[in-house]
Amino acid sequence: VSHEAKCANQQQLNPQQEQEVVKHIERATRDGLPPTRGILKNFGSAVAQHEVSDSWVDRFRHRHPDKVTTKWDTGIDRERHLADSKHKYELYFNLLHSKMQEHGIDERNTYNMDEKGFFVGIADRRKRIFSKAI
Repeated sequence: VSHEAKCANQQQLNPQQEQEVVKHIERATRDGLPPTRGILKNFGSAVAQHEVSDSWVDRFRHRHPDKVTTKWDTGIDRERHLADSKHKYELYFNLLHSKMQEHGIDERNTYNMDEKGFFVGIADRRKRIFSKAI
């Protein structure tokens, strides 16, 4: 048995499932929210239909160096962080909630990020897995 065949039999996802994960990373990168290691592990577990190991993300990245890369996200800049106001956020989200009710938009179809793609309320930097195709 070849080394490649032996490794393929030990992988937690088959090649088709791994391709599905690559496509997920491409979509997420295109949408401005490349996954963190934790998000990618959860998605890999969902695709595999069993829990993948913590080291699976690293091995996945090493198997696909031509398709994915890891970078730090930009986070929120200091000036924007200082300009934040709890009162403004409350006004915004109250208006948003009323408009969602008015137009029948389900809360599951909303996301909490701004035009830069960072999560509102999270100012720290995180490593994310990006698609090289985007």
